[in-house]
Amino acid sequence: MTPHASQSLETFPNPAPTRDYVIRMRLPEFTCLCPKTGQPDFATLYLEYIADQQCVELKSLKLYIWSFRNEGCFHEAVTNRMLDDLVAATRPRFMRLTAVFNVRGGVYTHVTAEHCTPGYVPSLPPPAWHVDPTGAGLTPGV
Repeated sequence: MTPHASQSLETFPNPAPTRDYVIRMRLPEFTCLCPKTGQPDFATLYLEYIADQQCVELKSLKLYIWSFRNEGCFHEAVTNRMLDDLVAATRPRFMRLTAVFNVRGGVYTHVTAEHCTPGYVPSLPPPAWHVDPTGAGLTPGV
């Protein structure tokens, strides 16, 4: 049975809630539609976060990402919307979502949105991805 796209994000309890640790995910199959032309837009999403009490469950994240396939979205709007939804579901200490869209009209678009819980002081340096010099995407930082 093929799973269906869903706007619902499921979570599970953080197995180490007293420790700061970075969770990094690379999601290479994001698609949405250009709201002006209806043409498909493709992106790789880079999610990194420091969980508090909840972590995002991977299958629900995949189905959530699939739910945008037939939706017209500006790159900036959809990146911020996804971050808002992920923050609402997991309530992380820190979260950053970067969307690296494939070239369109000779323009590469990278959109990064961040959330940090007010008053949170990280025990780790903020997680980071680095822009690949070829323009093809991002690589994890050290």
